[in-house]
Amino acid sequence: MNRIRVTAIVAAAAALLLSACGTTEKNTTPESSASAAATGPVTVTDSRGKEITLKAPATKVVGLEWGEVEMLVSLGVMPVGVADPKGYGTWVTAAKLDPGVKDVGTRGEPSVDSIVALQPDLVVMEDDRGGALVNQIEKYVPVLVAKGSDAKDNLGRMRTDLGMIAKAVGKTTEAEKLLGDFDAALADGKKKIADAGAAGRPFAIADGWKEGSTVSIRMFGQGALVSQLGIQLGLTNAWTGKTDEAWGLGQTDVEGLTVLKDPNLHFFYNASDGVDVFADGLAGNAIWKSLPFVQQKHLHRMPDGIWTFGGPLSGKQYIDQFVKTYAV
Repeated sequence: MNRIRVTAIVAAAAALLLSACGTTEKNTTPESSASAAATGPVTVTDSRGKEITLKAPATKVVGLEWGEVEMLVSLGVMPVGVADPKGYGTWVTAAKLDPGVKDVGTRGEPSVDSIVALQPDLVVMEDDRGGALVNQIEKYVPVLVAKGSDAKDNLGRMRTDLGMIAKAVGKTTEAEKLLGDFDAALADGKKKIADAGAAGRPFAIADGWKEGSTVSIRMFGQGALVSQLGIQLGLTNAWTGKTDEAWGLGQTDVEGLTVLKDPNLHFFYNASDGVDVFADGLAGNAIWKSLPFVQQKHLHRMPDGIWTFGGPLSGKQYIDQFVKTYAV
């Protein structure tokens, strides 16, 4: 699965109650227009509204969620420790880790002892990991809590998280360059899709898992980060089912996919761990084989290692896949 199973279960449960949110991109920029000084104190306000003051920009950082780890590496700050670096290497190729990065446990249950043993200047994590873990770690080292996702405006949230992390590590100029390149890729991709006459064409994005003979499908609704990329490119997310308000994720089954009737729709999915429930788990399913996007061969397994919950570099990888599909 491409977040820990706990996140998938939470998202699925929330999907029964919450409606998908619309999205518009905001021109949110990092907190400073120039990199922080190499020395001297820096104060950052995190997603909790808490001010974290460091004696100097952090250089020894531990990352507990892969989206923020990707941001750190893309800013030029190699973490000293990461939760599940092996898994990161499977799911994230946009910003690769050095071999010497230490494993500090799983993303669901990181080891406080392993984190503290590295004597980091800062720990970066997401706010869905819970206050108890934050309180444990903060006894020993400052913690910067990123929002991680917000289905009301995930692209704006990504920019805010990146700017916050960049300020904490003294890399705001690098953050501006990343966002500039990202915005250029969006603008270029939108033009190519429009020039190809594909503006407004429908798409859907999903991942899934199999338990016994049952295949569960997790849909990426209007507010999911990768969905917002497609929308900004001028495309239309055809999935309008209920999703959770944080991640923009919902749950369905193969019967639920029958609402995707448009023969022009392209269906994207990720199976970086090698478990392809769509190609393998549904290969003999009559409903699956009857779906228009299957019959039209508009089914796209994304290249392995494109993280659907990442930063600007993973976002550019997704943009490339949309453009390759629609601007032909």
